[in-house]
Amino acid sequence: MLELLRMPSPSGRTDSVMQLVGEHLTKLGVSTTVTRRGVLRATLPGELPGSSRAVAVHADTIGCMVKRLKDNGRLEVVPVGTHSARFAEGAHVTIFVDDLETIYTGTVIPLLSSGHNYGDAVDTQGVGWEHVEVRVDEPVGGAADLAALGIQVGDFVALDASPQVTPNGFVKSRHLDDKAGVAACLAAYKALTEAGVGIPVTAHLLVTIGEEVGVGATHGLDDSVAELVAVDNAVVADGQQSREETVNIGMHDSTGPFDYHLTRRLLALAREHHLPVRRDIYRFYRSDAAPAVESGLELRTALVGFGIDSSHGHERTHLDGVRAVAELLVLYLQSPLTFEEWDATPTGPLEEFPSVTVQPAEPEPEHGPGRWG
Repeated sequence: MLELLRMPSPSGRTDSVMQLVGEHLTKLGVSTTVTRRGVLRATLPGELPGSSRAVAVHADTIGCMVKRLKDNGRLEVVPVGTHSARFAEGAHVTIFVDDLETIYTGTVIPLLSSGHNYGDAVDTQGVGWEHVEVRVDEPVGGAADLAALGIQVGDFVALDASPQVTPNGFVKSRHLDDKAGVAACLAAYKALTEAGVGIPVTAHLLVTIGEEVGVGATHGLDDSVAELVAVDNAVVADGQQSREETVNIGMHDSTGPFDYHLTRRLLALAREHHLPVRRDIYRFYRSDAAPAVESGLELRTALVGFGIDSSHGHERTHLDGVRAVAELLVLYLQSPLTFEEWDATPTGPLEEFPSVTVQPAEPEPEHGPGRWG
């Protein structure tokens, strides 16, 4: 996890982190392919031919991009992905230019950043990307000096993760969303391969590169995939049920409910094997499951999350929660499809469709025609 966190990968600039993920999978002997756009798919073959399942996780993170070289020698930036400038203030950053051999460092600071100069005005300036700038760690005095360094509009600015693990197991870092999820998935695949256990259904690990900008699992899978479990952060905040030390199952997010049967199968696996588990609903949130369905894939979807406090801000999770996610994935990948026969093919007859049995409501008592006939 720490290795992943220290590798910058804002959406749109993910090549290096995908090489890192691929190296770990290759060491495990897991076969991988990469799509034209750079999404990685690793495959563990199952015992039964035909249908398959997938676990989707994203390696891209929030970040920034240079919008303008300012006359004061600073950089105006825009966000990559959805996050507030409130939490970018004070972040150390890495600036990537077109010359791949050259990088620069800097800091995101408010326009009024010195109390000794601006006094109480530092407390009253607004919050937003128009109120911050990047101070570059080079002797520059204007836009021309920045241009001479090779910095241009459209260069990526990555927020440095600065990870820290506390003695009691908390992990504090930017970009735990979704680097902790990638670590949990790699741990699950490592456990399965090293134990040499067979799995009943072929299991793809889909590592996506555009989830933070809404285009995660849009490609890389085919019609044989019957189920997709997205692994992402679970929101720990006031009014939420998710916790940092548990595995958390999303019942509903901003795109609607997850698959009834698959979700409850995951809950049952967690309870059966005594994993601490919580159910939750996320209002302002979507995962790799949404673009997969929107792209036309016919599959069941579910969301498994590790709890993050202050998501897309000053993030924190706990190793126990990340471990619990990995353990649930190991259990899930050793289990059959939710409905083995039905889910083996994309379509089937209506009379065989598995559904929740619901008792019909009691009929209303019959009344006479009454006033309205």
